[in-house]
Amino acid sequence: GRKVLIVYAHQEPKSLNGSLKRVAVEELSKQGCSVTVSDLYAMQFEPRATRNDIVGCLHNSEEFNYGVEAWEAYKRGGLSNDLIEEQKKVQEADLLIFQFPLYWFSMPAIMKGWMDRVLVQGFAHEFPNCYDSGLLKNKLALFSFTTGGSEEMYAKGGISGDIRYLLWPMQHGIMHFCGVKVLAPHVCFAPEYVSEEKRKEMLIAWAQRLKTLWKEEPINCSPEWYFK
Repeated sequence: GRKVLIVYAHQEPKSLNGSLKRVAVEELSKQGCSVTVSDLYAMQFEPRATRNDIVGCLHNSEEFNYGVEAWEAYKRGGLSNDLIEEQKKVQEADLLIFQFPLYWFSMPAIMKGWMDRVLVQGFAHEFPNCYDSGLLKNKLALFSFTTGGSEEMYAKGGISGDIRYLLWPMQHGIMHFCGVKVLAPHVCFAPEYVSEEKRKEMLIAWAQRLKTLWKEEPINCSPEWYFK
């Protein structure tokens, strides 16, 4: 069976994000997938990249450089336990699903902190092994999120610009950089401003998509997909 890691960032289980996460766990488990959830708020995941991430002596105790220290610590098995735990989940997963509400055109800080701390050099990328030769190639990722603004606001001519522009740093700058192939995003627009009926439809549409998810082709990871 395939393995799925859902990295989930929402404080309220009864929220639409909470329901989308639950639907994914149920639907993928039905398919025989083994599903792991990193519920970042429940775990009280530390988003800040600090000296505490490195166990034992520093590579250079004169001047602290997080990127270098995390890379050296990864090589010698000296990262903190919470990071080793998350890296193990990523390593085993065939598919990573990121479930979150859009905050200020981006992911919530707790999820960005997960990216900052977990995807260290040596584990997820190591120049020149990035983009198509990133160290996490052969994995898939899918960003599933809710917005405050309506679909019209995020259309090409809309006031917020094409939703794809916002996905460039997340899908291309993080996932594709690490070699991960990216499936089309799943966006639930403005759930707070629609009827209960419409929110139910959003959950049904997500469940439907998950049924045939493994047949989907990844998006073309070129700048044209985002900015054409």
